[in-house]
Amino acid sequence: MDALLILGGVLLILVGLVWLVMRAFGTSLLWGWGCLIPPITLIYVVRHWRTARKAVALSALGFIPLVVGLTLMASQDAARLEAILSLKWLKADQLAPAELNIRLNGELNGQHFKPQHAELIDGVLSLREGEDFFARREVKIRLPKDMKAPIVLDVLPSDSGPQPEVEVSWLLPEQDLPEARRLSKGYTLHLALQALPPNKLQGDFHLVLPPAFKTTLSGSLELFSDRLRYHDGRLDNAFDSRETLARVVDDYLQRRFNSRVVQVAELPDITFPTTRVPLDIEARINGQSQQLALVLSKGPRGWQVEGDRYPALPMVDKPVVAAPVASAKPVTTSKPVVDRRQYFSLLRLQRNPEQYRNLSMRVTKSSGGVAEGRFAGLDSTGNILLSQQHGGNGQVNFNLPLDDILKVELLEP
Repeated sequence: MDALLILGGVLLILVGLVWLVMRAFGTSLLWGWGCLIPPITLIYVVRHWRTARKAVALSALGFIPLVVGLTLMASQDAARLEAILSLKWLKADQLAPAELNIRLNGELNGQHFKPQHAELIDGVLSLREGEDFFARREVKIRLPKDMKAPIVLDVLPSDSGPQPEVEVSWLLPEQDLPEARRLSKGYTLHLALQALPPNKLQGDFHLVLPPAFKTTLSGSLELFSDRLRYHDGRLDNAFDSRETLARVVDDYLQRRFNSRVVQVAELPDITFPTTRVPLDIEARINGQSQQLALVLSKGPRGWQVEGDRYPALPMVDKPVVAAPVASAKPVTTSKPVVDRRQYFSLLRLQRNPEQYRNLSMRVTKSSGGVAEGRFAGLDSTGNILLSQQHGGNGQVNFNLPLDDILKVELLEP
């Protein structure tokens, strides 16, 4: 109803303006052409009010349904009104970045799907459309983590046994979280990917989901195998990702201690965008543990450690192999890992949250929507906290009330 009122009001205003120009041409050819310029239109209305008053009155009537429609939309769906007034819908969709050659055709949930980002990291193949934190449309395929290039995989609807899980999601303007649908059988998938140095995969991709999902995708693509970027074969230090910062720190420590035998512990989660990151680094240099406090800043040359004045290491003919670091703990016989997903439940999570910290989880809300990320603990009121990292786009934290949780799934053993 609100959209009809807005459309009707705009049409009345346009008809009134066209009528006004026609009356101006009836007065004289010069006034007619002049009325196409807004300031002269006002002069004509003042000078020839008796002739222009009916057209002006019709345009004025159009503002009544227009204002009523905008008021109704603001009270019922403020986000939709904001999207309309921001004029973002006039902008053309951004094309895929030049470093990825994505040639896929198809649809997702019945809508045209043109992915702009593609990656295969930690066994998750992701194709996403949209530049915002939450993708407009996205396909995720969870493959075995130990798969290495070349990757060849064929799945048919009639295949039995465990198959990769496929998830499709889309975000509507009126929703805070994207809607998602998942299935682990009954679909067709063909993957044939070859390694493309330094950090890409390329090949053929074909996916057909059951008719109810209205999702098909076929063609060739390139995708990243990590969250690093290169230009002309050299690492791009300006790209925002935790992996980029880890490479910068590793290079800094090698030059500072004049040694290539450097092992840096995994960096903590970092929220981007930012231009300055203080870090407490744990590293083993020549077999000795080191605790270092560093500050990384982003400038015209990309990310670098503040106060870095150390020269580059001399070139070597053969790569230096790091000596194995003796473990401080006695060697014990490995025990079989218990798959905690088999006995996982919301009650177990509440009783022993530390047992599941930093594991990947998926929460389905009773009010609609799905949140997925790493479990960060429970807050003081018992709400579930999830942390989700999106490469260079930054990190988002979810605080999910218990009374709005329909189902909790543990995605890692």
